[in-house]
Amino acid sequence: MQDDLSRTDLGKGGRTPTIGAIEAGGTKFVCGIGYADGTIVDRISFPTGAPETTLRRAADYFADRNVQAIGVGSFGPIDLRPGSETYGFVTTTPKPGWSGFDFLGALRRRFDVPYGWDTDVNAAAYGEAIWGAAAGLDDCVYYTIGTGVGIGVYAGGRLLHGLLHPEGGHMPVRRHPGDGFAGRCPYHGDCLEGMASGPAIEDRWGVKAHELAPDHPAWEIEAHYLAQSVATAILLLSPRKVILGGGVMQQKHLLPLIRSGVAKLLNGYVAAPELGAGLDDYIVEPGLGTESGLKGALALGVRALESAKKQAAEAGIR
Repeated sequence: MQDDLSRTDLGKGGRTPTIGAIEAGGTKFVCGIGYADGTIVDRISFPTGAPETTLRRAADYFADRNVQAIGVGSFGPIDLRPGSETYGFVTTTPKPGWSGFDFLGALRRRFDVPYGWDTDVNAAAYGEAIWGAAAGLDDCVYYTIGTGVGIGVYAGGRLLHGLLHPEGGHMPVRRHPGDGFAGRCPYHGDCLEGMASGPAIEDRWGVKAHELAPDHPAWEIEAHYLAQSVATAILLLSPRKVILGGGVMQQKHLLPLIRSGVAKLLNGYVAAPELGAGLDDYIVEPGLGTESGLKGALALGVRALESAKKQAAEAGIR
C-alpha cells in the first residue's frame, strides 16, 4: 500500500498545482477541481449511469483544465492491489453494467497523470483525517449511510486496505426484536446495508427516510443496527474518532440514538473518557459536511502527485 503523506505535506502547495477529484457514488458522480491546501474551486455532479457514458462525462469535465493528477474515491467493491491484472476495476458490485469495469483505464486513456485510487468511504475517511473532524488524529472510522452502507478506516496514519478493502457495510447484525423486514442486500439479505441503508428504510416503511417523523419507530430500529456496527468498530479497531455521514444521517435526531445504543452495548467495558462523558465528541458528524468524499479524493490526488514526484527524483539520483 502506498505510504500516506503527512498532513503537513498535504497542506503545502498553496494554489498550485491543479488537482482533479472524483467522488464516484452509486447514485451520483461529483467531480471537482482543487488545490493541495484542500480548496475546491469548481465542481459538477451528475447521475451515475452506464459506466462508459459516466466516465466520458467525468473526463470531459477535466478536459483543458490542465490537471496534474486525479484522485478517485469510488463505490465498490474495487480492486486496490497495484500488481493485480484488474487493478483499477470495479469488481462485484450489484450496480448494473459496472461489475468488471476498468474505471482507471477509462480515465488513463484520456489523461496521462498520476492517479489516487481508493473506495469512496476510505476517501471520505482520509478527507476527514486531513481537514475534518479527525484532523490531528492518526485513527478514525468513517461511515456513510445512504443508498448503501460503507465503512472507511484510517489507522496508524494509513488507509486500511488489507486483502481488498473494508466492506463493513455487509457485516452480519443481530435483528431488532420488532423488525420483521427480510433485508434487501442481493448478496446477504439482512446484513447491515440490507437492514439500515436508505432503500432498506424505504422498503420497510413505504416512504423515504426524510419523510418519517423524528418519533417514528423507524429510528429506534435504525439506531439499533448502526449502534451495533459502531460498537463493533470500537472494539475491533479502537479508533480515535467515529464519523457518521451519508444521506440517512441528515436526520439529526438519529445521532443521539446511536450514541445511546453504543453506550449500552459497550456497557462500560472500554474505559476511556471518550466513551463516557466525551461520547458526543467521539461519535460525530463529518467535519467537512457533505464534502468529505470530494475533498478526500482531492487528497488522494495530491498524494499520488507527490509520490510520483518522489519516485522521479529518486530515479534521477540513481
